[in-house]
Amino acid sequence: MPKPIISRKVIGMNELDKCKVVEHNDLITSVAKMDKTPLKFFELAVACLDVKNIPEDRTVYVDKDLLFSYFDVKSENKHSRFKETILKVHEQAVFHISELNEKKGKYQYEVISPLEKTAWNDYGNEVSFKFTESIMPYLVNLKKNFTQYYLSNIGKLNSKYSIILYKWLSMQYNQYEHYSVKGGRREEQVDAYRNPSISIQELRKLTDTENDYKRTTDLIKWIVTVSINEISKKTDLNISFEKIKKGRSIDSIVFHIEKKRQSDDYSYKLEDQAYIEGKKAKEETEKDLYTEAMQSRYTTLLLENMLLSPFEMQDIKLMSGLQAHVYPLYDELKDLRGLNGVKDHLSYVASKQEAYSKRNVAKYLKKAIEQYLPTVKRQNL
Repeated sequence: MPKPIISRKVIGMNELDKCKVVEHNDLITSVAKMDKTPLKFFELAVACLDVKNIPEDRTVYVDKDLLFSYFDVKSENKHSRFKETILKVHEQAVFHISELNEKKGKYQYEVISPLEKTAWNDYGNEVSFKFTESIMPYLVNLKKNFTQYYLSNIGKLNSKYSIILYKWLSMQYNQYEHYSVKGGRREEQVDAYRNPSISIQELRKLTDTENDYKRTTDLIKWIVTVSINEISKKTDLNISFEKIKKGRSIDSIVFHIEKKRQSDDYSYKLEDQAYIEGKKAKEETEKDLYTEAMQSRYTTLLLENMLLSPFEMQDIKLMSGLQAHVYPLYDELKDLRGLNGVKDHLSYVASKQEAYSKRNVAKYLKKAIEQYLPTVKRQNL
């Protein structure tokens, strides 16, 4: 039976805000050996690829006006600038991908050029991008380990490092969304996706700065701080971070990701019945836990010790998390030391509270009681 003919579709201006990039996570964690403009061109080409109707010639077509708008080109010599940019794309665009061979315990490496050909003419209003055969497995038929985000967020970023970190942070947050609804991971693992950690060595590799910004303080100042400020200002993510030291040196960075509320954040999941049912069940459970938490004696003790504010009590997610994961541990302590034992513990915890914990109340309290309980149990033997 002959394959159906897929008509050529030219992506135009009216579709720019709806375009989504879908990439395998291995591509997101790869090293992009290219500048900002080639990287943004590649992201645009990927967003225009219809993964449900994959063209046999691996080619997508884009309206020139969309390109000029995407790159905010308004000058009279925009056509010559466009040609110069295309040349740069094909000279620079390459991904370095490394994958661990679990049997041999060593890495294997690939260097992939993403675009085989770009074509246009003076009399038409479209540009074609032809993907290489090698890049296609990272873009189509993806069943797991992939990330998707709106192209418009990438288009707003003016730094290569902002784009790379935005993609990596989106990958982490997508994992958080997935496992927080569908399960399959412990609470600590799910929380780690929302507050991902990356070593300085891994950060240098990801951003291709292994030979730049030799001082870690400079790397954090000019790459991390500048990038997350731009990401938080221009995209759908709000990002903060903290430096983790090992001895006197900065060993790693922990990012904290918050998604800005947008009406269509989850539009791509609206047909996923499992997601809808899981989300509904989770919301009902959170409401029940929230009601229990508001009636708990432990909530009163937290307020008295200034470990919780009246404003935070309005946070359903926070309070349900305390009821589900922290208050049962306080019950264990109460059984061992009585209610006064819980009061003494919370008084001590309040005296040791740091600024970081104020952004992660439930996590801080859970860690504190988990560290204290084993000591109490040993003393009671």
